[in-house]
Amino acid sequence: MTLLAAIILAVWVAAALVVPAGNRRVPRLATLDAPPPPRWPRVSLVIAARNEAATLGAAVPTMLALDYPELELIAVDDRSDDGTGALLDRLAAADPRLRVVHVRDLPAGWIGKNHALHLGAAQATGEFVLFTDADIHFAPDALRRAVAFAVAGRLDLLAAVPQLSNRGHRLGICVNAFSFAFTLGILPWRIRNPRSRVHGSVGAFGLVRTDTYRRFGGHEALRLRPDDDIKLGKLFKLRGARCDFLHGAGALSVEWYSDIRGMVHGLTKNAYAAADYRPWAPPAGATLLFALYVWPVLALFFTSGPAWGLHAASVALMLALGVDQTRFTGGPRWHGLFLPFGMAVFSFILLRSQWVAHRTGGITWRGTHYPLRELKKNVV
Repeated sequence: MTLLAAIILAVWVAAALVVPAGNRRVPRLATLDAPPPPRWPRVSLVIAARNEAATLGAAVPTMLALDYPELELIAVDDRSDDGTGALLDRLAAADPRLRVVHVRDLPAGWIGKNHALHLGAAQATGEFVLFTDADIHFAPDALRRAVAFAVAGRLDLLAAVPQLSNRGHRLGICVNAFSFAFTLGILPWRIRNPRSRVHGSVGAFGLVRTDTYRRFGGHEALRLRPDDDIKLGKLFKLRGARCDFLHGAGALSVEWYSDIRGMVHGLTKNAYAAADYRPWAPPAGATLLFALYVWPVLALFFTSGPAWGLHAASVALMLALGVDQTRFTGGPRWHGLFLPFGMAVFSFILLRSQWVAHRTGGITWRGTHYPLRELKKNVV
């Protein structure tokens, strides 16, 4: 028991040495101050929307209010039946920079969102394409700051994670835990290192050079990936493209989910895909999360002596890191004190994702079912 406690503490000591310093090396989009380029390159902002009439009306105007001088918006209405298409058409009638593409049928072998983004990017006239979601809210200067940074760094891909606003503290605790898991899983500060294989992007903000994106085949290589954003980052990084990553709090925001139930259902479609559908990965991941985040807390009630002291040190480091993570997610500091609870929910999501995929024979996303046997074939 003492040996296990010592191993767990060693992991937390390593995390404490790496994560806070690494997070602080990731630039903040809201405060970027790269010099403006000699000429602002044209940017095509592309969104895919399926049955998102409830969020488009508030989000798209923030995109149209961007202070970027060379901007076009391409909104792809992906088979919506809730008024999304009509709302986009009204917005386009009021602003000529917005073009709407209506998709009536989904070709075989594609996830709807990925097909929509592929179609939108194919019509882009910009030197850069910005992939974003239909519910993202932008600060007026967000794109201008990002493009100046990308041009100065000669980047092919620049991703930014938004501030995940939420309703209620229980959801906020889970959002902070997800952010911490995302940070540990991706190590975003290493993405800019061309010698590192670390990669990643974010569906909320993925700015890519159009010619590089098209040279890599666009979303064709990602046609059946629910985690297309992460895999887009992998596609770019492993083919030698220059990539970087930003914290977007203060410049980008989204109300991610309305409650924990919605978060569980929403992430169920992605978690097994993130493990590349390897059957052993979700149980192994859930076990590891339990051992690192939940067991040290429980052990304070069931151990004594040196083991208790080691576990107490692990809990102290864990909670300190959870509190520090809120600096980058934007939530109240005390949310970090409940990191074990959030990680327990995340463990459940991992296991549920695998169970649902095998029980139903695939994933169901916005009303369309995608067979697991087909999803597994799309390896990136």
